[in-house]
Amino acid sequence: MGYCSGRCTLIFICGMQLVCVLERQIFDFLGYQWAPILANFVHIIIVILGLFGTIQYRPRYITGVMKISVGPCQSTTAHGHQDTKESGHLQPHCAQHRVSQYAVWLVLWVTWNVFVICFYLEAGDLSKETDLILTFNISMHRSWWMENGPGCMVTSVTPAPDWAPEDHRYITVSGCFLEYQYIEVAHSSLQIVLALAGFIYACYVVKCITEEEDSFDFIGGFDSYGYQGPQKTSHLQLQPMYMQIPLDNN
Repeated sequence: MGYCSGRCTLIFICGMQLVCVLERQIFDFLGYQWAPILANFVHIIIVILGLFGTIQYRPRYITGVMKISVGPCQSTTAHGHQDTKESGHLQPHCAQHRVSQYAVWLVLWVTWNVFVICFYLEAGDLSKETDLILTFNISMHRSWWMENGPGCMVTSVTPAPDWAPEDHRYITVSGCFLEYQYIEVAHSSLQIVLALAGFIYACYVVKCITEEEDSFDFIGGFDSYGYQGPQKTSHLQLQPMYMQIPLDNN
């Protein structure tokens, strides 16, 4: 029951992460924030893999046929045939591998979001006004929330300064109920909270899978589940035998 509740909680956390990061990805696309777009895309892929590894995991036994794991995503049946999937489920090694990848990525994801928070709060030598790190220095775009935040009023400044690119407009923003940097910090903070929760439950699920593998008795595995190996049957049909006995006339 504990494993089931931990697994279900991890599935819920992964679902929340996907919803939140997809919402964030949309606004990063609108603001041409290329570095966050790339990081969000990798995060979506890893979360989906971790989610599949959690959902598709199944016990070692299915319909009385034992699976002997021989690789991270490969297994062998009791009859010697190799199989990677059956009925849409994953073997313990494969599920454990995917969930472990998810847990390792969450550490990097937390680090990235901490950097984003420091960037928008201008920690150290970082400056959200002059540094163009999030756009890879290929454009002067800022966060989409800068102009479209709650209550923000945008005013175009004419004439534009000489240093402003021709394809960009020079504006001033006023009247915002919440500054755009705090909205970005809130997004990153939410991702950190979800990542920490996901990391804890991912470690718990991996621990449960490992304990299940360690507790498996390979020698008595067949007997405990009433398994009987294939029996050889003879296809030869018995034929009557005739013996000729010589008779002595004497």
